Amino acid sequence: MEKALEVKNLVKNYGNIQAVKDVSFEIFENEIFGLVGPNGAGKSTILRIVATVLTPTSGSVFIYGEDILKDSNKIREIISYLPEEAGAYKNLTGNGYLKFMAAIYADSKQRQREYLEFAQEICGLKERLKNKVKTYSKGMTRKLLLARTVMSRPKLAILDEPTSGLDVINAFEIRKIIKQLAKEGMSVLLSSHNMLEVEFLSDRVALIDKGAMKAAGTPEELKQKNQAKNLEEVFVKIAL
Repeated sequence: MEKALEVKNLVKNYGNIQAVKDVSFEIFENEIFGLVGPNGAGKSTILRIVATVLTPTSGSVFIYGEDILKDSNKIREIISYLPEEAGAYKNLTGNGYLKFMAAIYADSKQRQREYLEFAQEICGLKERLKNKVKTYSKGMTRKLLLARTVMSRPKLAILDEPTSGLDVINAFEIRKIIKQLAKEGMSVLLSSHNMLEVEFLSDRVALIDKGAMKAAGTPEELKQKNQAKNLEEVFVKIAL
Protein backbone atom coordinates (compact mmCIF):
# COMPACT_ATOMS: atom_id res chain seq x y z
CA MET A 1 0.00 0.00 0.00
CA GLU A 2 1.37 3.41 -0.98
CA LYS A 3 2.38 5.88 1.71
CA ALA A 4 0.38 9.10 1.62
CA LEU A 5 2.61 10.76 4.23
CA GLU A 6 5.96 9.96 5.79
CA VAL A 7 7.31 12.07 8.65
CA LYS A 8 10.87 11.35 9.77
CA ASN A 9 12.57 12.71 12.91
CA LEU A 10 10.64 15.98 12.74
CA VAL A 11 11.89 18.83 14.95
CA LYS A 12 10.54 22.38 15.25
CA ASN A 13 12.14 24.98 17.50
CA TYR A 14 10.89 28.45 18.35
CA GLY A 15 14.01 30.03 19.79
CA ASN A 16 14.87 28.01 22.88
CA ILE A 17 11.49 26.26 22.90
CA GLN A 18 11.29 22.88 21.19
CA ALA A 19 7.67 22.52 20.06
CA VAL A 20 8.18 19.24 18.18
CA LYS A 21 10.75 16.69 19.36
CA ASP A 22 11.94 14.03 16.92
CA VAL A 23 8.49 12.89 15.75
CA SER A 24 8.15 10.10 13.15
CA PHE A 25 5.03 8.45 11.70
CA GLU A 26 3.46 7.47 8.38
CA ILE A 27 0.01 7.41 6.82
CA PHE A 28 -1.16 5.06 4.09
CA GLU A 29 -3.69 5.66 1.34
CA ASN A 30 -7.34 5.85 2.45
CA GLU A 31 -6.27 5.94 6.09
CA ILE A 32 -7.46 8.28 8.83
CA PHE A 33 -4.55 9.03 11.17
CA GLY A 34 -5.14 11.01 14.33
CA LEU A 35 -2.69 13.06 16.40
CA VAL A 36 -4.13 13.20 19.88
CA GLY A 37 -2.97 15.04 22.97
CA PRO A 38 -3.71 18.02 25.21
CA ASN A 39 -3.72 21.62 24.04
CA GLY A 40 -0.17 22.85 23.50
CA ALA A 41 1.20 19.35 22.82
CA GLY A 42 2.56 20.30 19.39
CA LYS A 43 -0.17 18.78 17.22
CA SER A 44 -1.01 21.97 15.31
CA THR A 45 2.66 22.68 14.68
CA ILE A 46 3.08 19.25 13.10
CA LEU A 47 0.01 19.81 10.91
CA ARG A 48 1.24 23.23 9.78
CA ILE A 49 4.58 21.74 8.77
CA VAL A 50 2.88 18.96 6.80
CA ALA A 51 0.64 21.58 5.16
CA THR A 52 3.80 23.52 4.06
CA VAL A 53 2.78 26.52 6.19
CA LEU A 54 5.79 26.16 8.53
CA THR A 55 9.34 25.04 7.79
CA PRO A 56 10.79 22.34 10.05
CA THR A 57 13.97 22.98 12.01
CA SER A 58 15.16 19.50 11.05
CA GLY A 59 13.80 16.18 9.86
CA SER A 60 11.91 15.41 6.67
CA VAL A 61 8.34 15.13 5.41
CA PHE A 62 7.30 13.33 2.21
CA ILE A 63 3.80 13.44 0.75
CA TYR A 64 3.26 10.76 -1.90
CA GLY A 65 7.03 10.63 -2.27
CA GLU A 66 7.47 14.40 -2.73
CA ASP A 67 9.69 16.35 -0.31
CA ILE A 68 7.82 19.29 1.26
CA LEU A 69 10.96 21.44 1.16
CA LYS A 70 11.92 20.68 -2.44
CA ASP A 71 8.50 20.12 -4.03
CA SER A 72 6.13 22.37 -2.05
CA ASN A 73 4.31 23.65 -5.15
CA LYS A 74 3.55 20.12 -6.35
CA ILE A 75 2.45 19.13 -2.87
CA ARG A 76 0.03 22.04 -2.53
CA GLU A 77 -1.81 20.72 -5.58
CA ILE A 78 -2.67 17.43 -3.85
CA ILE A 79 -3.27 18.49 -0.23
CA SER A 80 -5.74 20.73 1.54
CA TYR A 81 -5.58 22.19 5.06
CA LEU A 82 -8.27 23.23 7.52
CA PRO A 83 -6.85 25.22 10.47
CA GLU A 84 -8.63 25.11 13.81
CA GLU A 85 -9.40 28.83 13.74
CA ALA A 86 -10.38 29.06 10.06
CA GLY A 87 -13.20 31.43 9.12
CA ALA A 88 -15.41 32.19 6.13
CA TYR A 89 -16.43 35.53 4.62
CA LYS A 90 -19.49 36.40 6.68
CA ASN A 91 -21.12 38.75 4.17
CA LEU A 92 -21.17 36.12 1.43
CA THR A 93 -23.85 33.48 1.19
CA GLY A 94 -22.74 29.90 1.69
CA ASN A 95 -23.01 29.35 -2.07
CA GLY A 96 -21.16 32.59 -2.75
CA TYR A 97 -18.31 31.52 -0.48
CA LEU A 98 -18.03 28.09 -2.09
CA LYS A 99 -18.11 29.60 -5.60
CA PHE A 100 -15.39 32.07 -4.60
CA MET A 101 -13.17 29.28 -3.27
CA ALA A 102 -13.82 27.03 -6.28
CA ALA A 103 -12.64 29.85 -8.55
CA ILE A 104 -9.39 30.02 -6.56
CA TYR A 105 -8.81 26.26 -6.71
CA ALA A 106 -9.71 25.65 -10.38
CA ASP A 107 -9.02 27.47 -13.65
CA SER A 108 -11.73 25.96 -15.86
CA LYS A 109 -15.43 26.72 -15.42
CA GLN A 110 -16.25 23.01 -15.66
CA ARG A 111 -13.86 22.13 -12.83
CA GLN A 112 -15.21 24.99 -10.73
CA ARG A 113 -18.74 23.62 -11.19
CA GLU A 114 -17.57 20.14 -10.19
CA TYR A 115 -15.93 21.50 -7.04
CA LEU A 116 -19.00 23.56 -6.16
CA GLU A 117 -21.41 20.67 -6.62
CA PHE A 118 -19.24 18.34 -4.53
CA ALA A 119 -18.93 20.93 -1.75
CA GLN A 120 -22.69 21.55 -1.77
CA GLU A 121 -23.29 17.83 -1.40
CA ILE A 122 -20.65 17.34 1.32
CA CYS A 123 -21.73 20.19 3.59
CA GLY A 124 -25.40 19.12 3.65
CA LEU A 125 -26.59 22.69 4.24
CA LYS A 126 -29.06 22.60 1.33
CA GLU A 127 -31.32 25.68 1.34
CA ARG A 128 -29.24 27.42 4.00
CA LEU A 129 -26.49 27.86 1.40
CA LYS A 130 -28.62 30.74 0.08
CA ASN A 131 -28.23 32.57 3.40
CA LYS A 132 -25.26 34.68 4.46
CA VAL A 133 -22.55 32.98 6.48
CA LYS A 134 -23.02 35.49 9.32
CA THR A 135 -26.39 33.81 10.04
CA TYR A 136 -24.78 30.37 10.46
CA SER A 137 -24.20 28.55 13.72
CA LYS A 138 -20.66 27.41 14.54
CA GLY A 139 -21.55 23.89 13.43
CA MET A 140 -22.89 25.08 10.08
CA THR A 141 -19.81 27.21 9.49
CA ARG A 142 -17.53 24.28 10.26
CA LYS A 143 -19.41 22.09 7.76
CA LEU A 144 -19.01 24.81 5.15
CA LEU A 145 -15.29 25.07 5.86
CA LEU A 146 -14.81 21.30 5.71
CA ALA A 147 -16.61 21.25 2.35
CA ARG A 148 -14.31 24.02 1.13
CA THR A 149 -11.29 22.05 2.30
CA VAL A 150 -12.18 18.86 0.44
CA MET A 151 -13.99 20.29 -2.62
CA SER A 152 -10.94 19.64 -4.82
CA ARG A 153 -10.80 16.02 -3.60
CA PRO A 154 -7.23 16.31 -2.27
CA LYS A 155 -5.19 13.15 -1.93
CA LEU A 156 -4.37 14.20 1.65
CA ALA A 157 -6.70 16.31 3.82
CA ILE A 158 -5.11 17.93 6.89
CA LEU A 159 -7.72 18.79 9.52
CA ASP A 160 -6.85 20.61 12.74
CA GLU A 161 -9.48 20.00 15.47
CA PRO A 162 -12.27 19.51 12.88
CA THR A 163 -15.06 19.30 15.50
CA SER A 164 -13.70 21.77 18.05
CA GLY A 165 -16.47 23.49 19.99
CA LEU A 166 -19.30 21.69 18.22
CA ASP A 167 -22.32 20.09 19.83
CA VAL A 168 -22.84 16.32 19.74
CA ILE A 169 -25.00 16.27 16.60
CA ASN A 170 -22.76 18.54 14.51
CA ALA A 171 -19.62 16.72 15.68
CA PHE A 172 -21.21 13.39 14.73
CA GLU A 173 -22.08 14.68 11.27
CA ILE A 174 -18.55 16.02 10.69
CA ARG A 175 -17.07 12.67 11.74
CA LYS A 176 -19.43 10.86 9.37
CA ILE A 177 -18.31 13.08 6.48
CA ILE A 178 -14.63 12.41 7.24
CA LYS A 179 -15.16 8.66 7.37
CA GLN A 180 -17.02 8.72 4.05
CA LEU A 181 -14.24 10.73 2.37
CA ALA A 182 -11.68 8.14 3.51
CA LYS A 183 -13.82 5.33 2.10
CA GLU A 184 -13.88 7.17 -1.22
CA GLY A 185 -10.08 7.31 -1.39
CA MET A 186 -8.94 10.35 0.58
CA SER A 187 -6.17 10.06 3.17
CA VAL A 188 -6.72 12.15 6.31
CA LEU A 189 -4.38 13.54 8.95
CA LEU A 190 -6.30 15.12 11.81
CA SER A 191 -5.59 16.42 15.28
CA SER A 192 -7.79 16.55 18.34
CA HIS A 193 -7.57 16.86 22.11
CA ASN A 194 -10.76 14.75 22.28
CA MET A 195 -9.29 11.29 22.67
CA LEU A 196 -12.57 9.41 22.64
CA GLU A 197 -13.50 11.06 19.35
CA VAL A 198 -10.16 10.18 17.76
CA GLU A 199 -10.50 6.61 19.01
CA PHE A 200 -13.83 6.34 17.17
CA LEU A 201 -12.69 8.13 14.03
CA SER A 202 -9.11 7.06 13.32
CA ASP A 203 -7.63 3.88 11.88
CA ARG A 204 -4.38 4.60 13.74
CA VAL A 205 -3.34 7.26 16.23
CA ALA A 206 -0.22 8.85 17.69
CA LEU A 207 -0.28 10.16 21.26
CA ILE A 208 1.57 13.49 21.51
CA ASP A 209 2.63 15.22 24.73
CA LYS A 210 5.00 18.18 25.17
CA GLY A 211 6.08 17.89 21.53
CA ALA A 212 7.07 14.23 21.73
CA MET A 213 5.31 11.15 20.39
CA LYS A 214 4.60 8.82 23.30
CA ALA A 215 3.00 5.92 21.43
CA ALA A 216 1.39 5.02 18.10
CA GLY A 217 -0.81 2.24 16.73
CA THR A 218 -4.43 1.30 16.30
CA PRO A 219 -6.69 2.27 19.20
CA GLU A 220 -7.20 -1.43 20.00
CA GLU A 221 -3.45 -2.13 20.04
CA LEU A 222 -2.78 0.76 22.38
CA LYS A 223 -5.62 -0.20 24.72
CA GLN A 224 -4.54 -3.84 24.90
CA LYS A 225 -0.88 -3.01 25.40
CA ASN A 226 -1.66 -0.63 28.27
CA GLN A 227 -4.60 -2.60 29.72
CA ALA A 228 -6.87 0.40 29.31
CA LYS A 229 -10.55 0.82 28.48
CA ASN A 230 -10.05 3.83 26.19
CA LEU A 231 -7.39 6.18 24.81
CA GLU A 232 -7.83 8.60 27.70
CA GLU A 233 -6.66 5.90 30.08
CA VAL A 234 -3.81 5.00 27.73
CA PHE A 235 -2.65 8.61 27.61
CA VAL A 236 -2.77 9.04 31.39
CA LYS A 237 -0.69 5.88 31.89
CA ILE A 238 1.87 6.88 29.26
CA ALA A 239 2.15 10.60 30.01
CA LEU A 240 2.35 10.48 33.80
